[in-house]
Amino acid sequence: MNKPLVSIIMGSTSDMPVMEKACKFLDDMQVPFEVNALSAHRTPDAVEQFARGAKERGIKVIIAGAGMAAALPGVIAASTTLPVIGVPIKGMLDGLDAMLSIIQMPPGIPVATVGVNGAQNAAILAVEIMALANEELAARLAEFKNGLKAKIEKANADLAEIKFKYKTN
Repeated sequence: MNKPLVSIIMGSTSDMPVMEKACKFLDDMQVPFEVNALSAHRTPDAVEQFARGAKERGIKVIIAGAGMAAALPGVIAASTTLPVIGVPIKGMLDGLDAMLSIIQMPPGIPVATVGVNGAQNAAILAVEIMALANEELAARLAEFKNGLKAKIEKANADLAEIKFKYKTN
């Protein structure tokens, strides 16, 4: 098996139903990845050790999911120069608390942030970053994006078949 290029980190395994969407997309794109649970509050030393060693292990992008106080993405970003993408996990306050925690990073410690429970978008962004230097990956990503376009075109064709007395299209 290839060495992982993306690391998916979550605060606990209870976040897996959300983060699984990132796993599925990376799998579909044939991108090697790893999945681990680390807690910024319960295992701060392990988080720092992970973040400091990720680049040397060949990781290109880190996706970090966290709920409530959502410190995990920022703590990771503070200890690495790799891009970190935060996924706010819906919990209290419909995930707004987590989202605000992730996007309110101090200058010099950026964390890209997707929408609440947006793990698939985090994986897409990770692939977009890596595709800048990988033509094969860029081609798979383009195929995926073309598939999105085809879905909308099919939806409009299906909608055109629906008849109502006053529908004009």
